[in-house]
Amino acid sequence: MNKLDTHPTVLKVQALPLPTVVSSIDAETLRKICLECGADDVGFVNLNRTEMDSERSDILRLFPQTRSVICLVCRMNPDAIRSPARNLANHEFHGTGDHVNDVARKIVAELAGRGVRSVNPPMAFPMEADKFPGKMWAISLKPLAVAAGMGQLGIHRNIIHPTFGNFILLGAVLVDALVDGENQPIEYNPCLGCKLCVAACPVGAISPEGDFNFSSCYAHNYREFMSGFTDWVEAIADSRSATELRDRVTDAESVSMWQSLAYGPNYKAAYCLSVCPAGEEVLQPFLLDRGQFLNTTLKPLQQKVETLYVQPNSDAEEYAKKRFPHKPTRRIGAVLRPASIEGFVKLMKHGFQPGKAGNLVARYHFRFTGSRPVECTVQIANGKIEVLEGRHGKCDLRVTSSAEAWLRLLRKEASVYWLLATLQIRLRGNPRLFARFGQCFP
Repeated sequence: MNKLDTHPTVLKVQALPLPTVVSSIDAETLRKICLECGADDVGFVNLNRTEMDSERSDILRLFPQTRSVICLVCRMNPDAIRSPARNLANHEFHGTGDHVNDVARKIVAELAGRGVRSVNPPMAFPMEADKFPGKMWAISLKPLAVAAGMGQLGIHRNIIHPTFGNFILLGAVLVDALVDGENQPIEYNPCLGCKLCVAACPVGAISPEGDFNFSSCYAHNYREFMSGFTDWVEAIADSRSATELRDRVTDAESVSMWQSLAYGPNYKAAYCLSVCPAGEEVLQPFLLDRGQFLNTTLKPLQQKVETLYVQPNSDAEEYAKKRFPHKPTRRIGAVLRPASIEGFVKLMKHGFQPGKAGNLVARYHFRFTGSRPVECTVQIANGKIEVLEGRHGKCDLRVTSSAEAWLRLLRKEASVYWLLATLQIRLRGNPRLFARFGQCFP
């Protein structure tokens, strides 16, 4: 301890006055800092707001000192995003994403100079891959943006800024101070309800009623992210020769994967953003001549010949072949492959296929045994699914399985018939409902 007391650095720091503790920041001052650092718009939310409930634990895990959150908005070039050429659109996504992170870092540095501690989680990558297929991203930015008055969710599940439309990317800074003068959600939704996003989506992920098929979007648009890359690697591993590999994976697809690895993952079809006319800065062409707007934004995307990635026997496969017969489809493996029973229960609603469910009306009780027993209730009716923890009501079919056996089934490492025959999966009720349940998930 004596060595520490006499260390030159320690002596120099001990001679300095104690730093001033900044407990609050004026909203106008903070807004000026953020805009000068390069943000196009910004909003502030104190962490104790009810709108922050879903993200509070993740925020505090990242930065336990957080008291307020800065939500940043940076504009993209609409014409680049609307181009059928994916090189233009993806270059804009990556460029603006880098800009968001740079802006946030500048804000953190500026606040540090004023005695305020803060951190800026990345707006996208890098992510925490050890949590895959769970929540890999640091925090969900969309609910923060809504709470901070930066817009509302459109039917396409993207934030629509009242001025810039959906041609934006979001960022956040977590701050160890309260903001005097926080923002509130805007009182209306900029979404026009025009359903152009429905018409543009090549795999039918957005329904006219506003429902969203997560797995359809994930399988195609995010083909070169995460599970799509795993599927590509497994296709290579399962091929016995180069000739067989070329039958399973085209040269163009391999080159596209290489491109994403070298230059950043590329979106296959963020067409829902491309065609959205909402927002004061981008709305006028749609109002002046809707026919011309459709001819220049929607039709080129619909007419484009491109490979659509779909899961076998999924709603997306049926929709793509019927709606876009000129776009070839390519069947791929599982995109939502849970690593645990808890993950299976959580991801069930994301993999559910309303079209394949059809007129099924049934309640299932699931009981998974093992070191961490899990019970849940699954209600399917009217093309919708509800998943509840524990047992609720009277079931039409009770399914009991060890966690290990069920995960092997999901990974296609064991036949369902063998698991049933060996009583590793046991049914009580109408066994046909078990087959119908499986049809709801590709």
